[in-house]
Amino acid sequence: MNTSNTTPDPEVLRKIAEEFQPAPSRIPFHTLKPYHEFIVMLRSKRASYRSVAELLGQQGVKTSVARVAEYGRIILNGGKRRKRRKYAHVTPATIQTASPTPPPTSQISAPTSFQPASKPERGPRIANIRMLKDNGASNQTS
Repeated sequence: MNTSNTTPDPEVLRKIAEEFQPAPSRIPFHTLKPYHEFIVMLRSKRASYRSVAELLGQQGVKTSVARVAEYGRIILNGGKRRKRRKYAHVTPATIQTASPTPPPTSQISAPTSFQPASKPERGPRIANIRMLKDNGASNQTS
């Protein structure tokens, strides 16, 4: 806790702020920026990030494949955008709340199991017991 009641001089603070230099390790890609043209040249020749990192390592540059790939994505390609999987957006079917005439009873069929169109069910596929009992009973009677 600061017990002195002195206020700092704004002029001194401004001078300190102007002369401030961040630590080199805090500057993004400080080890790769001197080799920018080398990386661009290799990437234009379709060199992989792994081969670029290996060539830089042979010259004494401490870096990794992931760091070179991140440099390529952010600095060379202009952003940190990555390809994402696109999912089809399925809108649910509209439900009719009131119909003008009821459907004829001769056309009504047995209800079918509900299968959502947007996502498949998760988990193992298990036999429908009701269908097994129905098929087993019909097979035993014939």
